[in-house]
Amino acid sequence: MTQQLQVSPSDTFDQSTIEKAAKVLVWSENGDSVTFGSLFEKQKTIVVFIRHFLCGACKTYVEELAKVPKSALDAAGTRIVVGGCGDWPVIKLYREHTGFTSEIYAEPTRTLHRILELGATMRVSGGAPIRRYAPNLFFTTVKSFGTQRLLANLSLYPKIGDTAQRGGDFVCGPGLDITYGRRMVNNVDHIDVPELMQVAGVAYTGDEDAQAAS
Repeated sequence: MTQQLQVSPSDTFDQSTIEKAAKVLVWSENGDSVTFGSLFEKQKTIVVFIRHFLCGACKTYVEELAKVPKSALDAAGTRIVVGGCGDWPVIKLYREHTGFTSEIYAEPTRTLHRILELGATMRVSGGAPIRRYAPNLFFTTVKSFGTQRLLANLSLYPKIGDTAQRGGDFVCGPGLDITYGRRMVNNVDHIDVPELMQVAGVAYTGDEDAQAAS
């Protein structure tokens, strides 16, 4: 039997908020735009909003998301989508350096973030438990330096997004429905991947990675 993990409670989102958010355009790595709602209209979708494309802690989190087996997602009829507040030309490079193979979208106007009340702060920690993917400030700082090396092309720096933007973790659809949604309260407050998979009904504990490496 899979152990039930302690998961932070979902925030609330009324239907009018969801419908408004669903109409906002997001951009793919090829510069094509689709509505946010179309991402989960026909399938249950885990939507992770990273803070921005230079956030080292979020990069680590997306690397963890990339480890979730496609077979486990397929068995649950679920996919994972990542969204950032920067511009779409950064996405391809971000994908290469995170190993995340599913869809990544950009919403540079942050209209979607405001509708979902994701908020903005430079507070690194406080107000939430320490997360497994970002155990301390030193770790986060070191990872941020690593991410800066990703974007060695200086022309991409203005496209990374607002560095004060917070993110959040959602389970949406099928249809215009948010079954779980949690706004980050600080800069290292994504709920850990096994907990997110649990609320999405995906059989993944993270222990599989350790067993595969041994």
